[in-house]
Amino acid sequence: QFAQYAEIVNFTLPNGTTRSGQVLEVMGSKAIVQVFEGTSGIDAKATTCEFTGDILRTPVSEDMLGRVFNGSGKPIDSGPAVMAEDFLDINGQPINPHGRIYPEEMIQTGISPIDVMNSIARGQKIPIFSAAGLPHNEIAAQICRQAGLVKKSKDVVDFHEDNFAIVFAAMGVNMETARFFKSDFEQNGSMENVCLFLNLANDPTIERIITPRLALTTAEFLAYQCEKHVLVILTDMSSYAEALREVSAAREEVPGRRGFPGYICDTAMSHTRLSFQPHSGGSKPLLSFSPDITHPIPDLTGFITEGQIYVDRQLHNRQIYPPINVLPSLSRLMKSAIGEGMTRKDHGDVSNQL
Repeated sequence: QFAQYAEIVNFTLPNGTTRSGQVLEVMGSKAIVQVFEGTSGIDAKATTCEFTGDILRTPVSEDMLGRVFNGSGKPIDSGPAVMAEDFLDINGQPINPHGRIYPEEMIQTGISPIDVMNSIARGQKIPIFSAAGLPHNEIAAQICRQAGLVKKSKDVVDFHEDNFAIVFAAMGVNMETARFFKSDFEQNGSMENVCLFLNLANDPTIERIITPRLALTTAEFLAYQCEKHVLVILTDMSSYAEALREVSAAREEVPGRRGFPGYICDTAMSHTRLSFQPHSGGSKPLLSFSPDITHPIPDLTGFITEGQIYVDRQLHNRQIYPPINVLPSLSRLMKSAIGEGMTRKDHGDVSNQL
């Protein structure tokens, strides 16, 4: 059969192990295939290839909550394989803009600079701009532990465990960070509501490109088919963009700003997928982490998302936690999610006064 663009390829190595890859380019009778698990140990003469004729789909199930997966979606928590309820395309379904609901319900994170002065709405996308040595991992873990939906006209937070889920994807993190997140969720009892995807720094770069897509596909399933409120946290989007740059350089494509490829707006698709919600489904706000704000990724992220939250080094050096600088921080949808019948009548006035 003829190879197709974005088709999935299965490799069987001489020792019997299997790996998967994706067709990047087709030239006549030849195809360039990107191997997700890395190419080390592959003998070109003794390895067999099978073109599946299908795109990359991920198995999804409500049982994925409380589990830990690697960047390719395989369980790494010594538990059994997940019994799939469905196999979904990781690039998501076509989006109907008319089906979007304007975000009007606040998500309480338990972090006062965010809740009081930069309130996040259900369905909002918001990046956290941080840098090396700052406690963005601790802030992310705290949001996972404490996040809940403020119910409209009741002024109460819904922490009901059956209704609220968190999908957490870490890209390019070291072992220490991965262990921190895993142990933090387990110790605080929030692990049963969290689906964790961990792509480590020593994992293949190409895996980093599919990790956020797997996380978003899982979030879409939990939100739209299981009718849960889903908070999605992606860290760190800079690692994702650098993976795109690495793959682009290997393919000898024309580079753009700072060597990044022209399709770096591919991140825009990741962000847009989160914000759309059908009239009956759940919510998927986004928190992504980008270390350096002059970098093309935070620069681009600021345009795509509805606001930003700055983690400040000077505040951190003064031992203030969380070191969030509220003046350059912004939440563009805060005005719709606060006030009488939602949080408090004087919420906006208190925020402006502070």
